[in-house]
Amino acid sequence: MDGNGRWASRRALPRHLGHRAGVRAVRATVEGCARRGVEALTLFAFSSENWGRPDEEVARLMELFVEAMDREVDELDRNGIRVRFIGERALLKPHLVERIAAAESRTANNTQMTVYVALSYGGRWDIVRSARRLAARAVAGELRPEDIDETALAAGLELAGVPDPDLFIRTGGEQRISNFLLWNLAYTELYFCDVLWPEFGDADLERAFHHFASRQRRFGLTKDQVAGA
Repeated sequence: MDGNGRWASRRALPRHLGHRAGVRAVRATVEGCARRGVEALTLFAFSSENWGRPDEEVARLMELFVEAMDREVDELDRNGIRVRFIGERALLKPHLVERIAAAESRTANNTQMTVYVALSYGGRWDIVRSARRLAARAVAGELRPEDIDETALAAGLELAGVPDPDLFIRTGGEQRISNFLLWNLAYTELYFCDVLWPEFGDADLERAFHHFASRQRRFGLTKDQVAGA
């Protein structure tokens, strides 16, 4: 969800107001995905690298996360949407961790859609943490190194058991995945658009879905193999 800061700068506003405007786009995107029958939506809210931003901006963002949690969880719950958070919670303030746990508990039984919020998350961190767990099991004699395969490593990731994403959307004009779900995006269709995140609306989401619908997903096979499947 890229472009909050640039959106604010173009309006001579402080960056934190751009992040606040971005919350409205989050709400609209969650609603749009729910209407279209999306089963899982993952939002990259704050990366491992974002901790390196100016202290004031980080503090404002954390305040915004708390405010958004207090304001949005009721609505999500009413609409049958489950909320889960992925990322390194040890770096978050205790009051935010408490709200995260409360939101997850409150919405745990909802089945309309699951929204995964990546907060203090990095794809490399995710893979390294899973690898460390496997290494610890091997050292303890619980696992033979030769038994470590893709399934074993994937089982230790934050989105273990969740199907890999079909579509990746990045706003703001940059064309990179910036350490997001590195393992999970192996065969995901990538869609980049120039729209800044606070301006991303339902029409933009629809264009992204049309792009996805136009793709032939081959997963390493040939075009003819897929056509004959």
